[in-house]
Amino acid sequence: MIVVSTGCPAGVGPEVSVAAAARLGRPCVLVGDHPTLVLAAQSVGVAETRLVPFTARGKKGDLHVLHVGPALRAADRARATTRAGRAQLAYVEVAYGLVRSGVGTALVTGPVSKEAVARSGAPGARRFTGHTEHLARLDDAEHPVMCFASPQLVTSLVTTHLPLSRVPRAITRASVSRAIVALFRLLAALSRREPRIAVCSLNPHAGEGELLGTEERTAIVPGIRAASRALGSQARLVGPIGAETAYRKAARGELDGVVAMYHDQATIPLKLVAFGSAVNVTMGLAITRTSVDHGTGYDIAWQGKADPAGMLAAMQLAMKLSRRR
Repeated sequence: MIVVSTGCPAGVGPEVSVAAAARLGRPCVLVGDHPTLVLAAQSVGVAETRLVPFTARGKKGDLHVLHVGPALRAADRARATTRAGRAQLAYVEVAYGLVRSGVGTALVTGPVSKEAVARSGAPGARRFTGHTEHLARLDDAEHPVMCFASPQLVTSLVTTHLPLSRVPRAITRASVSRAIVALFRLLAALSRREPRIAVCSLNPHAGEGELLGTEERTAIVPGIRAASRALGSQARLVGPIGAETAYRKAARGELDGVVAMYHDQATIPLKLVAFGSAVNVTMGLAITRTSVDHGTGYDIAWQGKADPAGMLAAMQLAMKLSRRR
C-alpha cells in the first residue's frame, strides 16, 4: 500500500495526488485534509464516493483518506498560510509513520512550501529545508542522498538544499563516495548492470588544472577512488568531468548516471530533458520514499490544469523500489 502525503493545500498537491491515485489501480492512502481532497476530486473529475476513510473497509477502486492536521479554511487553499504550513508538515510526518510502522510499503510525497512549513511554528518546523533533510531526522538516517530517476536521466547529488556559499565545504571524500554508491544502488534497483557513472566537477572545466579551484583534487578524486574500492567491478566510474559534458553524454545514452555536486547542477539539466517524468528518490532511508520533481504550482492550482503524470510516475516507481527492497 502506497502512502501519499498530499502536499500544500494551496498548491497542486491535492489535485495530482487524487488524480494519480485514481489511475494507479493499487491500494493507497492519501494523508491530508479530507474536505480539501474532496474538492480536489471534484476538480479532477474523480467521483467523491471513491474517497473513503482510511479505517473503513473499502472496495476495489476506493481511495483511502486519512484526515490529519489542523482544520483548514478556504483561505488556506488560496495561499500558503501558517496553518497550511502546519498541515503540510503533519501530512509528511503521519505518512512517514505509517510506512515506518509497516502499514504502508512506500512513501510518496506531494510538493510542499518550505517557507510556509518553516514559518508555521510547528514543532521541528524551523529547521525544515526540504523533505530529504526532514525525513532523515525522522528516520535517524545519518547520510541520506537525493537522487532523481527518469527514462532519460538518472542522477544523484552530493549536497542538497544548501546555500551555494556552503557547498564547497560540504564536498568531502566521504560525501562524494556516498553519492556515487547511492546512485549505483538506485541504478541496480532499476536493473542497470555495471552502470557507467560520471562524477561532475565542482569548478568549471574540472578546475582547469587547479587554476579555477582545488576541490577536484582534494575531495572529488579521493571520493571517486573510495567508491571505486567499495564497488569494484560492479560499476564503471569516470570523472571528475565538467557537468555540461556529463549531462550531455547521459542524455544521449552514453552514461547510465551522473553524480552532481550541488542542487541546481543536477536539476537544471534534469528538468530540461525530463520535467514531469522524473521522480525524486531519497536513498539511505529505512523506507522507500519518492516524490514528484515539481513544486507547488500555485499559479495553476485549483484550475484543473495540473498534470498528474509526475505523481503517477512517483507512485509507480515507489512500488517498484519497495518490491526490490
